[in-house]
Parts: sequence; C-alpha cells; structure tokens
Amino acid sequence: MHGSTHHDALAGGHARAHTSSIVRFSRAALPVALVLGAGAAALLLPHLAHAQAAQPQGLPAFNTSPGPNGGTTYSLSVQTMLLLTMLSFLPAMVLMMTSFTRIIIVLSLLRQALGTTTTPPNQVLVGLALFLTMFVMSPVLDKAYNDGYKPFAAGTISMDDAVARGVAPFKTFMLRQTRESDLALFARISHAAPMQGPEDVPLTLLVPSFVTSELKTGFQIGFTIFIPFLIIDMVVASVLMSMGMMMVSPATISLPFKLMLFVLVDGWQLLIGSLAQSFT
Repeated sequence: MHGSTHHDALAGGHARAHTSSIVRFSRAALPVALVLGAGAAALLLPHLAHAQAAQPQGLPAFNTSPGPNGGTTYSLSVQTMLLLTMLSFLPAMVLMMTSFTRIIIVLSLLRQALGTTTTPPNQVLVGLALFLTMFVMSPVLDKAYNDGYKPFAAGTISMDDAVARGVAPFKTFMLRQTRESDLALFARISHAAPMQGPEDVPLTLLVPSFVTSELKTGFQIGFTIFIPFLIIDMVVASVLMSMGMMMVSPATISLPFKLMLFVLVDGWQLLIGSLAQSFT
C-alpha cells in the first residue's frame, strides 16, 4: 500500500511538471506568432489600410451576391485576401527577421566539415536551429510582447501603435547585426530618401540588408570551422599517399579522427555558446 501511494505521488509530480513545461512553452510561443504577425502587418499595412478605406464595412470573410436561377455567388473581399497574404509571410518572417539564418548556415557547414552528410539529419538541425533562435530572440520577443501586444489587449493603444511598438525591437535587433555597407547598398538600389536615424529605416530596406549580413557572417564562421577539419583531411591524405594506399578514401579514414577531435574539445558547447554570444 505504501509503495502504491509513493508511485502515485511520483506520477502526480511528473504530470504536474509536464503540464508546467507545456504552459511555459505556450507562453513563449505566443509572442512569436503575435509579433511575427505584426511584422507581416507592418509590411502590408498600407495596402490593407487602402483596402479598408475602399470597403468601410469591416472585414467580412465572404461577399455574397445573387446568382442566376436563384443561386448565391461567394467571393473573397480584398481585405481577406490581404490578411491571408500576411499569414503566408509568417514562415518567411521566422527565417528572415531572426537569428535563424545564421544558425542554420553554421550548423549545415559544420556537418559538411565533419564529413557526415546525413548526420545529424535535417530535422534535427532545423529543430536545433529553431530552439536556439527562440533562446536568442527571447529578449526581443518579450519586449515586443510587453510593449505591443499587452497594451493593445488592454485597449490602451490602437492597432497601428501596437504594430509599430511590436516591430521596433526587431528593427533594433536587425540594425545591430546589419553592416552599414549592406544597408547602403540596398538604399542606393532602391533610391531611398535620406534617413535621419535608425528609426527611419523601413522594413522593406532593412530586412534584405539584414539577411545579406547574416549570410556573410554565417559563411565567415563556417570558414573558421572548416580549417581544423581540413587540416586533418590533408594530413590523412598525405599519409595514405606516402603508404601507397591510393585506393583508400581519405574521408573514410579521417572521419573518426574528426569526430574524436570534435568530441574531445566539447565542440557542441563551444559552437552553440559562440553562436548565441555572437548576437549580443
């Protein structure tokens, strides 16, 4: 009887811990969807406002009109189509307005440098990159949630103000990681008007500049990762040639040594820690 009671208590404790973890994850995931939706709204807000002015009756899901033979014809309003377009931008926002791009590039280059073409698999790399992105972006998401969504949910600010406040932390994050040369390039291509400060940089100009900078930074980090593994490949290839073993693949022999080196130096901790600190 005592053992059964102890087992029930342990089961109850595990259930409470599992429920608590689900609640914490839900609270962390809510700002992501809300703020990324705000980013999409900021990009398409002028078009949505124009459509709303043209159709002041609100945002109906369908427009109905009498059809022939007593039937009914259904059609989508312009506002609804724009709203669906904004929702389709959410995956692109995750990729282009956060730290995901740099992280996934570095992890992919690490796998190539190790010579393990399918290990870790793509699902593991993408999952790790997503959770690292959540970790790196958590201060930005918290600020956007507290400054934008909370006042809007309380009814103290309008939708336009909520979008502007929600996007502002993302703009600050992207500007901090964007090179001036990349920003100047897209400003010159788009013939943008002179800007007095960072707050004047539009998202349509900032996002491509940020992505270009992230690609360059990711490749730079990947180059430094490749060097030690490239040295191992060259040493193994030289030894095999000196022994006359021309038919043996150097990659097959060097793979265990590269894995051993990566494990001995605690490579995952070094790499993930350096990636997270590169955004501070």
